Amino acid sequence: MIESGRPRLRHRRGRGSFVRLSPVVLTVVIASLAYSTPPDMAFSRLLPAAPALAASMWPVLPTVLLGTVCLFLMIGLSLVFPGLGTWWTAAGIIAVTVAAAYGSHVRLQRERTLFQVRLVADAAQQVVLSPMPHRLGGVEIESLYLAAAAEARIGGDFYEVVDTPYGVRLLIGDVRGKGLPAVGAAAAIVNAFREAAYGEADMVGVARRLDASSTRYNASFPPEGLMERFATALLVEIPHEGGRIEILNCGHPPPLLLNHGKLRALEPTTPSPLLNLADLIGDHYSVDTFDFAPGDLLLLYTDGVAEARAHDGEFFPLAGWMRRQPPSSPRELLTALHRDLLHYSRGRLDDDIAALAVRLREPSE
Repeated sequence: MIESGRPRLRHRRGRGSFVRLSPVVLTVVIASLAYSTPPDMAFSRLLPAAPALAASMWPVLPTVLLGTVCLFLMIGLSLVFPGLGTWWTAAGIIAVTVAAAYGSHVRLQRERTLFQVRLVADAAQQVVLSPMPHRLGGVEIESLYLAAAAEARIGGDFYEVVDTPYGVRLLIGDVRGKGLPAVGAAAAIVNAFREAAYGEADMVGVARRLDASSTRYNASFPPEGLMERFATALLVEIPHEGGRIEILNCGHPPPLLLNHGKLRALEPTTPSPLLNLADLIGDHYSVDTFDFAPGDLLLLYTDGVAEARAHDGEFFPLAGWMRRQPPSSPRELLTALHRDLLHYSRGRLDDDIAALAVRLREPSE
């Protein structure tokens, strides 16, 4: 995947370099047209457009220098073609250059602020999405996280994996909303899971601890507006002896299990309440047990995966895509998912994406 991405990267860099030089190209084109065409066509009056364009991509000093070059070009053209209205155009160049320099200064300040905000957002996201081991006993695990867009790099998707006396326990979920409040709610849930997964013998107890933590957080930091801040969550337990998995689904998209080319969506028999809604609709949790044989691939994901859209509005066909995947490792599966999601959506994701791929190793491995 890395090798195949290099030519595209070079193409993008080349295109980016041309775009950054476009104010110079525009200046040369306008000056050439003004010199080679009759004076009454007055192409020289377009020279103020060059520093105006430069302000959108250049720092202040290069923008001012380009405006100065345009001013001298205008003076030079007036010597060749008297009566061009030199002083009016020169005044326009000066006025536009001053405005462009100020605009460039404001843009750079905003870019620096946005960069700092992104650093804080990334640090906050790392509190939720901490690094995880790729193997726990006989269980292979790989994770994937994709942000929706540069301006929405921080969201409420979360996951965690811990090895406990009861088996390997996994959590994946999604808090309604974006921004630091959603990350705070997700962090409260993940931190509660890290403690409860070791202390609770059954997953119903874990789910109740997560709901209590979510409720406390929302009481301390109430959401803006009338909508409650709830979260979907999926709890999975893989016993150390293997052979089966237990799943508790709190309103989350069902995981997909690929077994020798046969795909199965692990739907809950009875829905469990979303986190922070147990007090409203009752805390009746249901745990389902499914077969999980060595070599099986389990995909846990947030709704951003299944709801990724193509340019025509069609959702990503996750089940069909999963069914076509050859036997592979969790890493290979998520690498393919990453590539195909970006290709399908043309790089325009509407929601954050988180996924976990899990495989029970063969005894011979």
